[in-house]
Order: sequence, then structure tokens, then C-alpha cells
Amino acid sequence: MTRGLRQALVDKIPAENLSYIYDSYDIIGDIAIVRLAEETAKYSLEIAEALMKIHRNVKTVLAQSGAVHGEFRLRRLSYAAGINKTTTTHREYGCVFQVDVEKCYFSPRLHYERMRIARQVKDGEVVVNMFAGVGCFSIVIGKHSGVEKIYSIDMNPVAVQYMQSNIRINGLFGKVIPIMGDSKEVIEAGSRHVADRVLMPLPEKALDYLPYALLSLKERGGWMHYYDFVHCGKNENPITKTEQKVAGRLHSIGADFRFSSGRIVRSTGPNWCQVALDVVIKPNLKV
Repeated sequence: MTRGLRQALVDKIPAENLSYIYDSYDIIGDIAIVRLAEETAKYSLEIAEALMKIHRNVKTVLAQSGAVHGEFRLRRLSYAAGINKTTTTHREYGCVFQVDVEKCYFSPRLHYERMRIARQVKDGEVVVNMFAGVGCFSIVIGKHSGVEKIYSIDMNPVAVQYMQSNIRINGLFGKVIPIMGDSKEVIEAGSRHVADRVLMPLPEKALDYLPYALLSLKERGGWMHYYDFVHCGKNENPITKTEQKVAGRLHSIGADFRFSSGRIVRSTGPNWCQVALDVVIKPNLKV
């Protein structure tokens, strides 16, 4: 994608600025979100118009400044070109998601990961999604597995409103249960020992919320899908490093477990990546 964008901009911006164009951008529905460096910010219109020329389905281009921020992991966005809006409809794997990209966290880059988990869910399982956002993981699982019920929790009230709408649009009313609140409080209050499988797709909080993930699993144990960001040096293995961190935390709270698999989901910056671990939690929990 980047080579195409840079090539489209050869005659539009100075050559010395081309190298500052970020390596990737997100397309969510008909909205493209592109990060602009300080050296390219003044060329936002040219970059946006080039993006819309390359991707004919894109009707809006928004510029992102800085990393995602705050408790709800939101982006700082400004209008660059096209229709001035932040709401869109995104489709993947036969699922439909309405989302406001300014008020809710949404990553199209996790589409493979969502389906990967859905394919592991067995008929009749109960799932707890601790950080559900607008319902992406929950809805893909609901549409592509024989899951019995998914408790879909998020503390962003706008995201929960969109989740409720997305559940209705995708015909999953009664199967995906939207819950607004902090997942640790929700689990402590009424979701103890209900799940065969728990999802933790929020790297910033996953480690601290491990005890509550275990508490949500049935007493016979189950599966935990854990996500984290990890920084690695030249000779370090991201998966091994993440396993060591998670193992230390699980041992400290008395869990019996084994790592089933791990994978690098994506690169998130120089020497940084997102890692997913599939963890089997055995029955002798001490939580």
C-alpha cells in the first residue's frame, strides 16, 4: 500500500518528505485513517486525495496525530478530505459493524485474529469477552461458531451503544449479551465461573485483569486468549518473552495452566509487536 501511495505523491510533495509517510494506514468501511508525521502534516490534503484515488471506496480521509490514548483507546483525528464524518459501516467475514472511529476503538487489522478465535469455539460454549468494544470479536464468534452465549463487556458507553446496534444488525440478539461496565466488576458481581472461554483483547489491561479472567472460567477450567504489546531486542523472542511475563503472573495467583500456542499478531512500532497467547487453564484454580 505504501509504495502505491508514495508513487502517487511523487509529483505532489517534495521528494525529501516522501520518506516520512508512514508505512501503513487503516481503512474502516469507507473511511481511511492515516498517520501524518510533522514533516508531512502540511500535505494532508494531497495525501488524502491520493488515498481516495488509490482506494475508490474511500469517501473520507482522517488524519491521526499520535498514538491511541485514554481509557477507551481513542484516536486523535482531524478531517483531511472527502465527506466530513467519523461514522461508517465496516464489513468482514459476513458481519456488519457500525462504528464511530472517533469515539470507539476499532482495528481492522485484527480481522484474521477474530476469525481465528471463532474457529476454535466449540458448539455449546459460553464465552466472556472482557474488552468487547463495538462487539467485533463477539459478533464474529456469534456468526461463525456454535457458541451458546457470549457475555460482551465494555466500559465505553458509546461503544456499548454501537455494540447493541451491531448485535441487532447481525441477528445475534439473545446470543451476544452486551454489558456496560468494568469487566472485573461485572465478573465479580455476576459472571463468576460461567465461561468455557475468556477473551482479553486489550493489551493495556490484560495482565492486571488476569485474576478476573480466571474467575470468569468454569471451575473445570477452560481457555484464555490473552493479548499484549511487547518490546523485544535483536535476540529476544516476542512470544517467549510474553509467555514468561504471563507465567509469572499466573503462578503468583495459583493457576495451573499450559500455553497451547502463541503468535505475533502485528508489528506496532520499532521493535514493538502485539502477541496473542492461547492458554489452557486447568481445573485446580485458586481464585
